[in-house]
Amino acid sequence: MSRRIRLGILTPSSNTSLEPLTQAMVAGLPEVSVHFSRFSVTQIALSADALGQFQHERILDAARLLADAHVDMIGWSGTSAGWLGFDQDEVLCAAITETTGIPASTSVLALNRALKTFGIQRLGLVSPYLASVQQKIMANYAALGIDAGCESHLDLQENFAFALVDEATLDRQVANVVMRGAQAVATFCTNLYAAHRVAHWEAQYGVPVFDTVTTVVWDMLRRCGIDTQRLAGWGRLVQEI
Repeated sequence: MSRRIRLGILTPSSNTSLEPLTQAMVAGLPEVSVHFSRFSVTQIALSADALGQFQHERILDAARLLADAHVDMIGWSGTSAGWLGFDQDEVLCAAITETTGIPASTSVLALNRALKTFGIQRLGLVSPYLASVQQKIMANYAALGIDAGCESHLDLQENFAFALVDEATLDRQVANVVMRGAQAVATFCTNLYAAHRVAHWEAQYGVPVFDTVTTVVWDMLRRCGIDTQRLAGWGRLVQEI
């Protein structure tokens, strides 16, 4: 009998997209199950109260609950390191492992690994965020040597509202950044209902598209020894790497 792989996913409390997308993604892997733990996130901004939502101890409380389920890995399916700094996710992963004994990954760290693997230097950054948040993300990528100046954002702040962004709007955002010369596109928010559109956009525009719900699942499965090529219809990342 093959061993069951249990993935633990840390989820913003107001997120309604990442859970159904993640479950759909692994539906063809009978040996894999996904389990979720929430902590409070209701807005994305640079104010003190908004930034305070991502204090590590609050996230660690949710990670401890996943540890009770004996998950094989814990993944933060969120993009806060984009504006807080990528080092914050490195520190968070180390803290999760120290606290629970379980290896950890995040959407953003996995995205950055994918960008390095694909050799991306000019990234199309698609998000629902405020301009101020988007600028922070762009600056952090610039520090990595990645130009994210081909960008599209929607100036939304309420986290719940991100899931209400419709397909036509996402299609326009992706088209906008590709037409401005992006080598690849990142749909940078785990409450965008976008991951299922990645293969369509890749076929239409001929560039890789990395969705932040997908990136953390890809990294966790890969590190647990699961062949992600079995995930048909979710884009080049899971099929090629």
